[in-house]
Amino acid sequence: MGVNTAAEKHTLAALQSIGDRLRATLAAKNEARDTALRHSRTLVRYCANTIRAIHRGEMEQAQGLLTQAEETTSALRAAVADDPDLCFAGYTQDGLKEFVEANVLLALVTGAPLPTPEALQVEASTYLRGLAEAATELRRTILDIIREDHSEQAERLLEAMDEIYSLLVTIDFPDAITGGLRRSTDVVRGVRERTRGDLTMSLRQQRLQQALRRAETVGSE
Repeated sequence: MGVNTAAEKHTLAALQSIGDRLRATLAAKNEARDTALRHSRTLVRYCANTIRAIHRGEMEQAQGLLTQAEETTSALRAAVADDPDLCFAGYTQDGLKEFVEANVLLALVTGAPLPTPEALQVEASTYLRGLAEAATELRRTILDIIREDHSEQAERLLEAMDEIYSLLVTIDFPDAITGGLRRSTDVVRGVRERTRGDLTMSLRQQRLQQALRRAETVGSE
């Protein structure tokens, strides 16, 4: 009985020690998760404001917001650096996806070099999903442009949308690997087709107006 009692005490002490270490580990992970969630929400907000500034043509403000987003991205990465579960959690990768979208959109609209996955320090699937969302955002930019008859710029951005779509359709891997890229690709295809139709109609109207002006000029001579 004495031996068993000693063994039981040893087991109890061992369990208490293990429990203390596990609670400390989980408490640290929970704190890191809370920090990551906070940084992710802030990152999404900065990126959304960046995209709004781009659509308003306020490129200097967009660049400033993107700088703040980059700083938040660094803080987010630091918060999850020691825990792969948190690094690849949905909220972390969604925040980074928004970061990709804002960077890609600014580059496409301004004609700057396209940022690479390595430069943005993101996973392949995250970069591809951000690329897809940037392509859909181009529709709004193109519609704003054609209202002012700047067709060459609109055609350049539509071509960029085409190139992104052409890349996305070649990524033939399961959704578990790509993070549901197939659905995003389908969305890009629909947006691309509608935008092409809008641009074609705008160009036809522009040519008709030019023809009418020429006819009026000839008739007044």
